[in-house]
Amino acid sequence: MGPTGVSVYTPGQVVEETGFSLDTLRYYERIGLLESIGRNAAGQRRFTQEDIGWLGMVRCLRDTGMPIAEMLRFAEMTRAGDHTVRDRIALLEAHDRRVQEQVENLREKQVAIRNKIGYYRSVVD
Repeated sequence: MGPTGVSVYTPGQVVEETGFSLDTLRYYERIGLLESIGRNAAGQRRFTQEDIGWLGMVRCLRDTGMPIAEMLRFAEMTRAGDHTVRDRIALLEAHDRRVQEQVENLREKQVAIRNKIGYYRSVVD
């Protein structure tokens, strides 16, 4: 159910729910990352709960640095059906390894920052 108790969302509601801009939503639809969005009788886009869920996954992948080409590959596999599940697992595992490397890299940098904070505190005490 959408925020107003209905099962469809307006583009504005999707922007609020997902944090994606209208331009980004249009772009994702144009390139095929987002399946063709239904429209009401007036031709206005109407998103479903399924669309919102998919956009949540897209947000997760984008925020963790997955390139659009790879997200498109994932979307195509997802739409192709269950016979692609093993390939989807492989794609997500490879991405997870890259995310883990990013996390480790950030933790190393955080140690350096904390060391610098410690040094500055020792100077002022």
